[in-house]
Amino acid sequence: MKTFATAGMIGLVLFQSACGVNPIPPENLTEFQVTNPQAETIKDDFTYRLVTEKEHYTEGDSVKVYAELEYTGELETIEIFHAASPFYFPIYEETRNYSVEYAMNEPLLITVLTKGEPLKEYYAGSGGYSSEDDNAYIEFVQNVSDNNFPSGYYQMSGYADFFTENADGSKTFYNLTALIDFKVIP
Repeated sequence: MKTFATAGMIGLVLFQSACGVNPIPPENLTEFQVTNPQAETIKDDFTYRLVTEKEHYTEGDSVKVYAELEYTGELETIEIFHAASPFYFPIYEETRNYSVEYAMNEPLLITVLTKGEPLKEYYAGSGGYSSEDDNAYIEFVQNVSDNNFPSGYYQMSGYADFFTENADGSKTFYNLTALIDFKVIP
C-alpha cells in the first residue's frame, strides 16, 4: 500500500510540474507589451546603448538591433581591449521560455574609440545547441541565428565587455548592460 501511495504522490508531483512549464503559444502575444525598445547605461567615461529599430517586426522580417559604445572622457581617443567584439547580444524568448546565448571567438583585440564618435555594431545572429536539445529548440536557435526570428516576445539583455589600460599599467574592467524588448508577430 505504501508503494502505491508513494508512486501516486510522485505521479501527482510530476503531473503538476509538467502543467506549469507549458509555454504560452507564440500566437498569443497580446498580453506582452514592448516597454523598452532602447536602453542606455553610463559608467565613468563610457556610454553603452542597445537599440531595436522597431518595436514590432513581422515574421520573416530581418530584426535590426544594434549596440553602441561611446567614449565621453577628457582624452581625444582611448584604446579598449576586448574579444572579437566588445558587444554581446544574448536573447530570451518569453512565450517559449527559450534562451539563446551569444558566443564569439575570444582573441584579444584593441579598438581605438574617438571621443564623441560611437562604435556601432548590428546584431548578426548567434546561438548554439547540443544534440541533446529537443528539435523545437534546435530549429528555433537555427532560425534566430539566421536572423529569421519566429513570432514571439523577445528580450535582449545585451552588454559591452572590455577593459582599458591605465598609465601605470593597471587595468579597469567594464561590463555595461542594457535590456530591450521587441515582438515578432505572425
